[in-house]
Amino acid sequence: MQWRNSSSNYGLVSILMHWLVALAVVGLFALGYWMVGLTYYSSWYRTAPDIHKSVGILLFGLMVLRVVWRFVSTGPAPLPSHGGMTRLATKTGHGLLYVGLFAVMISGYLISTAEGRGIGVFDWFQVPALITSIPNQADIAGLVHEYLAWGVLILSALHALAALKHHFIDRDSTLRRMFGRADEQL
Repeated sequence: MQWRNSSSNYGLVSILMHWLVALAVVGLFALGYWMVGLTYYSSWYRTAPDIHKSVGILLFGLMVLRVVWRFVSTGPAPLPSHGGMTRLATKTGHGLLYVGLFAVMISGYLISTAEGRGIGVFDWFQVPALITSIPNQADIAGLVHEYLAWGVLILSALHALAALKHHFIDRDSTLRRMFGRADEQL
């Protein structure tokens, strides 16, 4: 398998980034959903948010790399069977996922740094608190974070359903391309 994207397949770098982001998004959502119910006396009360923040910061870095990679190694050409509406839906869906993910991560950063403390990332490095003066910063960012996280999860589910529809109903190579196997027949 090639590292870079080709005209028919995604390369290994794009595939790994796609699936790492997917895993991180689902994992962060599940962890976030679980941790908001923790009580002060839970042994995970401080550990779960630290993990959530650390993985979120790493995901932000991965998403920045992913955007750069999209310019360095453009994706495969659209399939001939995909009409204008499918191409528009694809671009719109991917755009909403990217914007939604960045907005979720930025709102998470604003929650975590509202009191002026930076974010420690697995004790490897510290991300400084740069914005702390927004009135009710933690509360507003918290609501935005929650609603956008649900939105990203729903869009991700629709994205997965669309890929399955292309694979099982349309019987085209859309899903196989994300595994680097567009040349294989169904």
